[in-house]
Amino acid sequence: MATDYDAPRKSDEEMSEDSIEELKNRRNDKNSGKVDEDEVEAAESFELPGADLSHEELTVRVMPKQANEFTCASCFLVKSSSQLAEERGGLKYCVDCV
Repeated sequence: MATDYDAPRKSDEEMSEDSIEELKNRRNDKNSGKVDEDEVEAAESFELPGADLSHEELTVRVMPKQANEFTCASCFLVKSSSQLAEERGGLKYCVDCV
């Protein structure tokens, strides 16, 4: 948001009066607390713990770990070998976890 530095400045007292008046107006506004959200649509996006997902199919092709990839011993994500930061005791760590 752009600020007009040439505009006349208000004192702290004037600013607090403005904000109090705005709050009073918002309190009287009946629709100010309402949220425009479809409850059914919002409920569809939530997954319940223990839900039966046996009828679901994968929409992403899952591939095995490639020769130029490793699994980080800290975050357990499969990363490219270019993300390898260090190897300690046979365990590999990515640059994000080191």
